[in-house]
Amino acid sequence: MTDLWISFSVLGLVLLLSELTRRVAARIFPGDYQIYLLEAACTFQLCSCTHELKLLGESVQLEPHIGLTITYIVTLIHLATFRGASCNASGALESFCRGNSSFRSALVLIAFQFGAGVAAQHFVAVVWSLGLSDVHLRHQRFGFRCFDPLGGTVLEAAAVELACGFIIQAAVMHIHKLDERLKAHFIAAVITGLVFTGGSISGAIFNPVLAFSVQFPCSGHTYLEYCFVYWLGPISGVASCILLFEKIVPFLSGKCTIRLDVTAAKKQKTQ
Repeated sequence: MTDLWISFSVLGLVLLLSELTRRVAARIFPGDYQIYLLEAACTFQLCSCTHELKLLGESVQLEPHIGLTITYIVTLIHLATFRGASCNASGALESFCRGNSSFRSALVLIAFQFGAGVAAQHFVAVVWSLGLSDVHLRHQRFGFRCFDPLGGTVLEAAAVELACGFIIQAAVMHIHKLDERLKAHFIAAVITGLVFTGGSISGAIFNPVLAFSVQFPCSGHTYLEYCFVYWLGPISGVASCILLFEKIVPFLSGKCTIRLDVTAAKKQKTQ
């Protein structure tokens, strides 16, 4: 139980540092610089918290309902503090493809996200080296190494990441139909469900930046295999979701409508 509370304290420290950075950025830096620093602070928060929670989950035998409850609550905190930041390279690419941002802006944003992911790696290593808990001490003795994060084959893990990317994108695209008070809870519930369903196979990361920070340093597979699973998988899921709901479904709906209109016109002519 002591290890659990120490991990919660680490999460609280990360949240305070990230919130301080967000407030400083909002007051001092104008325009695009504020957006970049906001993304960096939020991505740092996401990656650092995930590092700590992953270590806790692998080292302490938590009951499934406790682990899922922690995931749900931490996700709610992220959603409440991110202030619109995506913390996801897929979001930056989507914004560019939709024409909402320039290629340069998207590239700089992604660079800040990956930089924050690397900063999170170094930050948690410093915290773990303090040996605040038995979990941290054991991890320190292993040289802060992590091992094979895949619970299935590379193709199975990539399929899980693709499915997770598709589902979370679909949830985001249709969330406007919900009451404002339910939106954060809905997204948190979806993410928690995905972690429960796909976590044992790929970790259910569905975020290229988060995966680069948390999963890529692990042994067990090559860099290209991790790119295939954690970059190509979720990006393909997001792209296929957008293609389905914004292109294919409207096209088929329009086609069906045309067919119905033609049928009705033929009936009127025969009458």
